[in-house]
Amino acid sequence: MRAINFSAGPCTLPLDVLEEAQDELVDYRGRGMSLLEMSHRSPEYEAVHNEALDLSREIFGAPDEFAILFLQGGASLQFGMVPLNLLGPGQQAGYLASGAWGTKALEDAGHHGKAYAAWDGADSGYTTMPGPEDIEIRDNTRYLHVTSNETIHGTRLSEWPNEARLVADMSSDYMSRAIPWDRFDLVYGGAQKNLGPAGLTIVFVRHSVLEETNRDLASYLRYDIHAAKNSLYNTPPVFAIYMTGKTLKWIQRQGGLAAIEKAAQARSDLIYDVIDGSDGYYRGPVQPGSRSHMNVVFRLPSEEDEARFLGEAVARNMLNLRGHRSVGGLRASLYNAMPMEGVEALASFMSTFR
Repeated sequence: MRAINFSAGPCTLPLDVLEEAQDELVDYRGRGMSLLEMSHRSPEYEAVHNEALDLSREIFGAPDEFAILFLQGGASLQFGMVPLNLLGPGQQAGYLASGAWGTKALEDAGHHGKAYAAWDGADSGYTTMPGPEDIEIRDNTRYLHVTSNETIHGTRLSEWPNEARLVADMSSDYMSRAIPWDRFDLVYGGAQKNLGPAGLTIVFVRHSVLEETNRDLASYLRYDIHAAKNSLYNTPPVFAIYMTGKTLKWIQRQGGLAAIEKAAQARSDLIYDVIDGSDGYYRGPVQPGSRSHMNVVFRLPSEEDEARFLGEAVARNMLNLRGHRSVGGLRASLYNAMPMEGVEALASFMSTFR
């Protein structure tokens, strides 16, 4: 019996994707070896690589004006690569310090250029996201960096700013929602929440931006080099790309991005309804308009109740519901491949436990 895995990452993967990979792992399509053993220059891997690139564009609806890069290092490496590549002389970057990850991105950017907080959610305890009227953009701002979903705090940016060109870290709600591409210069995120195993970072960057990026960098840190080499400048994370390609096909079979977005709303609504209908027994700290569809955070009346809740959940095969160590409480991560049956089981258990 498979566990109901509410981990914030790595994510639950579709069972049929795992089974497909299992069938091919030792002998890839009769080649007598695993894909993991083949050269990344082989025709077999080249087909896997290019199909995953094409599916990424198709499913996310990215226009042809964007190059797609398969990189390593997670979103954490992008915290440095973005300012290194995009900030020119006399320019600065605004950041939404919307939670742990937005703040980390701001801190790292400060090592490589001038960066400032265009909005800071610390005073609210990171329980809300800003509206456009809350964001302050300074002169000579090259881009505004946003974290679309704060995994730890359970908040979601529901309204995209339009005060500056946008750069977005979408690691924890990647390809679960449509975005207005005309507002963006660059979108990035790790694949390990919604799209595959850890090890792959997907970057969408405008070709016009690539023409202006900083060339005075170590080769691996240059977006333009990765784009020119079709993300094959060095050995790519073969297994992560292979699995992400299979997951993207699975998303297609579900009905594409529109169906995935609708399902994400339905999953999170089910848990929020239990929280809101519990007469305060379950407390969701996030303001309703900023609630994440991916990471539902909540508290019980006491830490003792939370510990007992976690123990009984494990006994019911519901795993990884403990909140992040920095904030405590509970967190149910409901990524793209989380079956609705798993969410229904959690909702039922929450009602019974109460």
